[in-house]
Amino acid sequence: MFPTVIKGGFHQDDRGKLQFNNDFNAIEIKRVYFIQNKDTFFERGWQGHKIEQRWFTAVSGKFLINVIAIENCEEPNDNSNMVSFEISAESFDVLHIPSGYITCIRALEHDSKLLVMSDYLLGETNDEVRFPLERFARK
Repeated sequence: MFPTVIKGGFHQDDRGKLQFNNDFNAIEIKRVYFIQNKDTFFERGWQGHKIEQRWFTAVSGKFLINVIAIENCEEPNDNSNMVSFEISAESFDVLHIPSGYITCIRALEHDSKLLVMSDYLLGETNDEVRFPLERFARK
């Protein structure tokens, strides 16, 4: 399974604006939390999970999320297998990161806020994978 974007949408009329994501199924979600990077230069990464899945959606601002499959992390500074996603609160897209991937997250706008959803409770599994930020050149 590969990371995918589940597209959101919006409707606007004389009553205001409605944002939605009718294709996102949250049945697997067990835990939620927010990430707010200290500024637009800070990069939160590289970390991920062999078992857990994550879903990301920007509730304010915009984020760049770089993704690499853990199986492709053998060679330092090799970003040839990196895929980049930009998600924005404007679109209400949900980025699904299946198990087996690491991410590096950077806010692209000040005061951006990212909602993270997980299919495991905190402490339910211990499969976190981390690499130093310098290990991979970011796009």
